[in-house]
Amino acid sequence: MRKQLLPVVLALTASVTAMAQDKNAAKYAEIITAADLKAKLSIIAGAEMQGRETTSPGQRKAAAFIENHFKTIGLKPGATNGYQQLYPVYEDSLAQIAFSVNGKDFKFGEDISINPSSLTDTTATIKEVVLAGFGIKDSIYDDYKDLDVKGKCVLIADGEPKLENGNYLLSGTNKLSRAGNLRAKVMYARAAGAAMVLVYQPRIMNIGRTGQMYVNARAGGFNTILVTAKVLEAITPGLSKDADTMIATGHSLSANFTTAINLTLKKQVLTLQSSNVIGILPGTDKKDEYVFVTGHYDHLGINNGQIYYGADDDGSGTTSVLEIAQAFAKAKAQGHGPRRSMVFMTVSGEEKGLLGSEYFTAHPTIDLSKASVDLNIDMVGRIDPDYKGDSTNYVYVIGEDKLSSDLLPISDSINKTYAHMELDRRFNDPKDPNRFYYRSDHFNFAKNGVPVIFYFNGVHADYHRPTDTVDKINFPEMEKRVKLVFFTAWEMSNRDNMLKRDIPLK
Repeated sequence: MRKQLLPVVLALTASVTAMAQDKNAAKYAEIITAADLKAKLSIIAGAEMQGRETTSPGQRKAAAFIENHFKTIGLKPGATNGYQQLYPVYEDSLAQIAFSVNGKDFKFGEDISINPSSLTDTTATIKEVVLAGFGIKDSIYDDYKDLDVKGKCVLIADGEPKLENGNYLLSGTNKLSRAGNLRAKVMYARAAGAAMVLVYQPRIMNIGRTGQMYVNARAGGFNTILVTAKVLEAITPGLSKDADTMIATGHSLSANFTTAINLTLKKQVLTLQSSNVIGILPGTDKKDEYVFVTGHYDHLGINNGQIYYGADDDGSGTTSVLEIAQAFAKAKAQGHGPRRSMVFMTVSGEEKGLLGSEYFTAHPTIDLSKASVDLNIDMVGRIDPDYKGDSTNYVYVIGEDKLSSDLLPISDSINKTYAHMELDRRFNDPKDPNRFYYRSDHFNFAKNGVPVIFYFNGVHADYHRPTDTVDKINFPEMEKRVKLVFFTAWEMSNRDNMLKRDIPLK
C-alpha cells in the first residue's frame, strides 16, 4: 500500500508547492508599482545624473545610487571588492594631424576628418592616388577590377552604382546595400592591399578628436580620412565635379593621379575607468546556481550643451532591475526566498559597444556555467508607434528560441499564468535588419552559452535624443512588463532544473 500511495503523495506535494509558489509570486509582484517605478526613474534619468555617459561623473553618481539601493534592500556585494566591478576603458584620442595636398594645408573638422579609433601613427608623403569609384567589391560588381592599389592611397566616393530607374544596383531599392556601408568599403580596400583610404563626402561628418571606447587592447588601425571637394580639387582640378556626377548618376569612375600629399597622424590612448554594479540575493537549496536580471545604466551624456536623459534607454531597464530586486528581497525577508541565487546587475558601457557586459563575461565574478538564464531589460517604458496590436499590453521578447529549447515554452506558460500580455517575437527572425538580438548586453551572455531573454518596447522618435525624458514614460505599461520579468525570474529561480543548453549559438 505504501509503495502504491507514494507517487500520489509526491504528486500532491508537488501540486501544493506549485500552488504556493504561484500565490507567493502574485503576492510579491504587487511590490512593483507604477508609482515606485516613476520615483526611481525620476532620479536615474534626472538632470543630476547628466545623461550617465560611461566614465563621466554622472555615470559614477548613478552607480553610487544603484549601489546604495542594493545595500539598503539587503543584497550581498557581487564584485570582488564590493558592489562595483571596476574595469578599464580605453579611448583613442587624436593628438596630432597635419594634411596637405600639393602644398595646400587642410583643417581637421572643416576639410578633413578621421576617426581616431581607425588611426595608425603615420608620417608619409603620398605620390600617387588611385580613384576606385565607390570602393565596392561584390559578387556581381567590382570597383577594383583591373586596378592595382597595393601599397597605394585609394580614393573612393560615398554611394553605390545605380540602375536605370535610379535605384541602387546591389539593393534594388532606394536604400544603400550593406556593401555600400563605409565600414565594408574600408574592409575591401584593406583586403585589396591599399595603404590608406580617402573617402570623398560632399559634406564631411566631423567625428571629433576622440574615438570609440573599448575594453580590450587593439592592434593598429587602418587610416581612413574623410575629405571634402576642396581636397579633391587640390589633387587635380575638376575632380570634385566628376565625383559629384559619379554619386548622382551611379556611374563609377577610375583613374590614377600623381600628387604630393604630406601626412602626419598621431594618436594618444587614454585610460579611463567605469563599473558594473552587482548585487546578489543568495538562494536556498540551489544557491550555487544563478539567475541574472540585467540592464544597462549608462546613456549618452551631454552633447552640445543638451542632456541626453535616457529615461527609456535604459533608465527604464535600470529601474526595472532595482524594482525586481526589491520584490525578491522582500520575499526572502519574509521566508519565501528563491532557491537559486539571484544576480541583479546594472552594467555601463552599453552605448559604447556593450563594454560592461563584455568585461563581466570575460572576468565573471559568478560561474557562468552555473547561470540558468539572463533576463535583460533594455527599454520597456514606451510604446512603439508602429506596433500592430494592443499597444497597451505588449512587449517584444527576443532570444527565447535560441540556446535552450526549454526557454520559449516556459516563457509562454509564465505569461499565460500571470501576465496575459502579447509576446511579440518578430525580432527573433535571423533576417531581421535591425539585428536587435546582437545589440544589447544579453548577447555577451549568449556568446558564453547562457540562455537569454531580451525585453524591449521598440524604438520611437525620442530614441537617442535629448527628448527621451521621464514625462514620456508610460508607467502603467512599464509596470506590466516589469511584472512579467519578475514572474519569469521567479519561475527560473525556483524550478527544479536549470535550463537546458541544447541549441548552438548562431
